[in-house]
Amino acid sequence: MADKFLKKIIAQNQEDIRVISALCSEAKVKLTDIKFLKKNKIFLISLIRDNKEKADSKEKINSIIKFEFIEESKSKNIDQNNEESILELLAVETYKKENNYEIILLFSNNGIINLFCEIIDCTLEDVKIRND
Repeated sequence: MADKFLKKIIAQNQEDIRVISALCSEAKVKLTDIKFLKKNKIFLISLIRDNKEKADSKEKINSIIKFEFIEESKSKNIDQNNEESILELLAVETYKKENNYEIILLFSNNGIINLFCEIIDCTLEDVKIRND
């Protein structure tokens, strides 16, 4: 257990988001584990990702990605009525449009979630290492 560390990565620019994207590519996400707290301007995703930090590791990690200062969220090609559906997160991209950012979460089967914000403030935090 001594070699198992839970990580917390803070992203505040487009380069940092690329690191989180690489660590979370191919992560599994239940639709019920995606929440947008509009009043608080927080967007949360709980996911199960592979431990890509260790070579040849079959370890799975429960992690949470938290985006703050989100003004608006839109989704496309995601059936929100099927709460049991499991999505595969492929990538997280960011684009700057004038003074604002658009964060795009790309999922398998052409699922997309767009987040709109003025600044990038994102955290990837490991919650638990799974042994299955």
